[in-house]
Amino acid sequence: MHLGLQMPRFSCIRPRWRVGFTTVPRLAPPQILLPSTDSFGRIFHSANTPLLSKDNEITGPLWKTPRSMPMEKYQFMSNVWRDGIFDNKVVFCTGGAGSICSAQVRAMVALGANACIIGRNVEKTENMAKDIATARSGAKVIGIGAVDVRKPELLQAAADRCAKELGSIDFVIAGAAGNFLATMDQISPNALKSVIDIDVLGSYNTVKATLPYLEKSAAKHRTDGKTEPSSGTGGRIIFVSATLHYAGTPLQSHVSVAKAGVDAMAMAVAIEQGPKGITSNVIAPGPIADTEGVDRLSKKETRARSYKSIPSGRYGSVKEIADATVYIFSDSGNYVNGATLVVDGGQWHTAGFGNGFEYPEFLLSGETVTGVAGGKKSKL
Repeated sequence: MHLGLQMPRFSCIRPRWRVGFTTVPRLAPPQILLPSTDSFGRIFHSANTPLLSKDNEITGPLWKTPRSMPMEKYQFMSNVWRDGIFDNKVVFCTGGAGSICSAQVRAMVALGANACIIGRNVEKTENMAKDIATARSGAKVIGIGAVDVRKPELLQAAADRCAKELGSIDFVIAGAAGNFLATMDQISPNALKSVIDIDVLGSYNTVKATLPYLEKSAAKHRTDGKTEPSSGTGGRIIFVSATLHYAGTPLQSHVSVAKAGVDAMAMAVAIEQGPKGITSNVIAPGPIADTEGVDRLSKKETRARSYKSIPSGRYGSVKEIADATVYIFSDSGNYVNGATLVVDGGQWHTAGFGNGFEYPEFLLSGETVTGVAGGKKSKL
């Protein structure tokens, strides 16, 4: 029934969405990136680290863009997002040089934010920061390397530096992780501890170091959900997790335990910090195409067949994880707290072994961790 009254646009549609597009976030089916080890069995600190070629390019179909040239917007996020929605905001991201986390930060920067990405490899982290900065003219992206997330003093120093140089910390992405393929009997206690320390302790240290800054941001950007926010959003955390522990995944007991801990932590943070205006949520990707996680931890020759275990019939893309990130951090995610946003095309519901292994034959035959780059016995 038409009453002859026109509602203000902000009262019926989130102002962060471009007119002409749906008011519901289009979160296409992405998926999980599994961190990995190098040829010496050492665990990387980011959940999918892009590889740099001799020509200083990021390898992989989506990432074959010279660092001197900015990526096209459609390559790393959807066009539903309005430019400038994160103006004057700051993102702090651990594991920020990885292919998924860098895509998350890139989308935020393209939409107005400045950022600090944290990593262990100095050169890789600084190079990725420069690359992300090309997403928007005038963007400030600081790469802070030589940071082991297991050491709280290093993360605290990184957080303090970020806030000092960029003015605040409004959004936090806890994305540092480590992974490899191995059955439980092949994993040493030290290897298990390392994965748990990187994922769980690293996430804890990340939140602990940034919490004072998040409290200030949350207090400044609180909303009643009815009026249009005057200064945007802030005081939000995303933990990058996985779906491996939902139904039990062979060769992944170590990371399953770690990610279950991350999920539990995220929910506790939501309850404890929610009254202060801080939101804490989880993004759980499924297999994401063109990331080192998929390239190293699944069999290339059987990858197409593994699509059958995914209801959406394909692997996800990093832009779909980036879209989920923007949704949670934007005005559209104001009332989303203590939630897990699974972006996997429905894969975990099938409880399949979509990485190309045939169960239980691969376990009984002794194949276990052969035939993939990331399939090594732990050397920790």
